[in-house]
Amino acid sequence: MTFLVSGSIAYDNIMTFGGKFKEHILPDKMHVLNVSFLVDSMHKNFGGTGGNIAYNLRLLDQPVSLFGTVGKDFDSYREHCLSQGIDLSGVREFADLHTASCFITTDRDNNQITGFYPGAMTKSAATQIAMLSNLSEIDFAIIAPDDPKAMLEHAEQCRLARIPFVMDIGQQVIAFGGEDLLAAIAGATTLIGNDYEIETFQRKTGKTLKQLLAELDYLIVTKGGSGSVIHTAAASFDIPAAEPTQVVDPTGAGDAYRAGILTGLKLQLPLAQTGRIASLIACYAVEEYGTQNHHFSHHDFCTRYQQNFDQVCPILLN
Repeated sequence: MTFLVSGSIAYDNIMTFGGKFKEHILPDKMHVLNVSFLVDSMHKNFGGTGGNIAYNLRLLDQPVSLFGTVGKDFDSYREHCLSQGIDLSGVREFADLHTASCFITTDRDNNQITGFYPGAMTKSAATQIAMLSNLSEIDFAIIAPDDPKAMLEHAEQCRLARIPFVMDIGQQVIAFGGEDLLAAIAGATTLIGNDYEIETFQRKTGKTLKQLLAELDYLIVTKGGSGSVIHTAAASFDIPAAEPTQVVDPTGAGDAYRAGILTGLKLQLPLAQTGRIASLIACYAVEEYGTQNHHFSHHDFCTRYQQNFDQVCPILLN
């Protein structure tokens, strides 16, 4: 099975602020907000939801084809992807644009302020899954946050191509109305988002959890350090968070978690184990700056799995 990962491909500029945002933002002055934060460090990294998920799938030894749009400055990112074994035949380059770029500032409480320049991502809707040269190899897809129009288009293209897919609505939940949100999950096996995103999804669509699960196999709600919940129509599984050795940068943990979920679903593991794999790989992401700088060996992953969950690790890695 080859995973198709459709999502943003971006450069992440990650900065850390040694203080707390809340100490510098006055609620009664929000109408004249003008703040500047002197950051302690800055790191430029490879990122974007699509790129991050693809990277973590490769860490879990899964074949993956990345699908998205990039600009004229993609060269170093291309070399990085190819070195990880990520197929780029579905990546389209635009010579007159820059690759999307994200500017993230994280404070001492792990709160984040983000600015995002979409660049070539605005062309994502012009790409067609049906035109992929390796379409016959694609067995499963994830539609991750991207240009909103592209997310709807690619979900529809997966339906037409009869490719099962996960809808990772993410932060783009605020860009859609209720009808578009329901269109996005039509035919999806899974909806995934954090607790705020899923609550917003339900509020905008007017759908209860039970009503959504009448259309989905799984609805997955992540809760950061509090773990996650995997819902099915028959039962719900509370997944504990794994314990990180250190919390350096929370950016990208959610994308790593999604790679773990995809791997467990592919291997048809019990949902409780699938969620725990996802929780553990998310830990590796928060322990390093950037979203694609973490690594692990099979022995290390399996050892930490057993330490965290008192179970034998259910997957084998090369």
